[in-house]
Amino acid sequence: MTETRRADDGRPEAQPAELTVIVVSYNTRELTLAALRTLHATTKATALHVVVWDNASEDGSAEAVAAEFPEAELIASDDNIGFAAANNRVADRAGTEWLLLLNPDTEVHEGAIDNLMAFARAHPEAGIYGGRTVFPDGSLNIASCWRRITPWSAFCMATGLTAAFPRSELFNPEAMPSWKRDSVREVDIVVGCFLLIRRDLWRELGGFDLRYWMYGEEADLCARARARGWRPAITPDAQIMHLVGAASRTQSGKRVLLAQARTQLIRDHWPAALVPLGVGLMWLWGALRMTGGRLAGGTRRETWEAVWHARRDWLQGYTAPGE
Repeated sequence: MTETRRADDGRPEAQPAELTVIVVSYNTRELTLAALRTLHATTKATALHVVVWDNASEDGSAEAVAAEFPEAELIASDDNIGFAAANNRVADRAGTEWLLLLNPDTEVHEGAIDNLMAFARAHPEAGIYGGRTVFPDGSLNIASCWRRITPWSAFCMATGLTAAFPRSELFNPEAMPSWKRDSVREVDIVVGCFLLIRRDLWRELGGFDLRYWMYGEEADLCARARARGWRPAITPDAQIMHLVGAASRTQSGKRVLLAQARTQLIRDHWPAALVPLGVGLMWLWGALRMTGGRLAGGTRRETWEAVWHARRDWLQGYTAPGE
C-alpha cells in the first residue's frame, strides 16, 4: 500500500495544537467537508491539528479536502484498510496530548469540542469521553454511547424482546432508552463517532484491536479501559449531529459485520464459562430472524437468509478461520 501525504501548509499557529482530530473518510465527500467546516467554525478555545485519512474513496473526497482545507493533514490511502487501522496509524504518530475520533457524517455544534475538552480535564478518572448526538432534525440519536453486552441483554436480543420493547429498560438495557443523554453519566461504551481520549491512555491500551474491522472496536477499547480502572463518561454539553451509517454497505452485509462484532466482544470480554452461552444466543438470534424473514418474504427474506448463510463467519467473530 502506498500513501499520498500532504502536511500542514506551514502557516504559523497561534499556539501549539493540543488536540489531534482524526477523521476517517470513505466515499463521503460532501459529508466530510461539512464535518470539517463545522469543526472549525464551532471550536474557539482548543488548538486543533486535523488529520483526514481517506480510505481509497472513489468520489473525489481526498481532492476536495485538499482544495478546501489546505491547513489539514491529508493521507490519501490507495487501499481501504478499515476504520480501526486508519485511526491507529494516525494516532500512533500524533504529537498532541489529546486525540478525538470524529466521523465524517457528523456536524459539530457550537462549543462541542471546547466543552468536551473542559469536561475531560475536570474528570480525569473517566479516561474516555463522549457527548450527545442528534439527528439532522435535532431529535435525539441515542447512539453516542451504550451499555455492554450481558447474558440478559443477549437473551433479549436473541428472542426478540429487544425489538418488541425498544423503549424498555428491562428488555433493551444496552440502549438505556429512558435516558435522553441530557446528564453526565458513566457509560460502558463511548461510540467512536465522537470519542475523546488522552494520547497516553490510547497508547497504554494499544489503540484499537485490528480484528475489529468495522464495528465493535470502541466497545472493545472501552472494555479494556474499564478493566484497568477507567470509567468512560458522557457529557450533554458536547453535542454533534450524526447521520449514522453514511458509508454502510448492504443491509445483510452490515448485519453480518454487527453480528461478528458482537460475537467477538462476547468471546473477548465474557467469562470463559459463559462464552458458549453467548455464542449459542447469537445462533438463536440468527435462526429466529431467518425463520421470520422466510415467513415475511420479499427483501426481508433475502436479507436474513443471506445473514444466516454467513453464520459460520459471524459465529466465530472476527477471528480468522483456523485460529
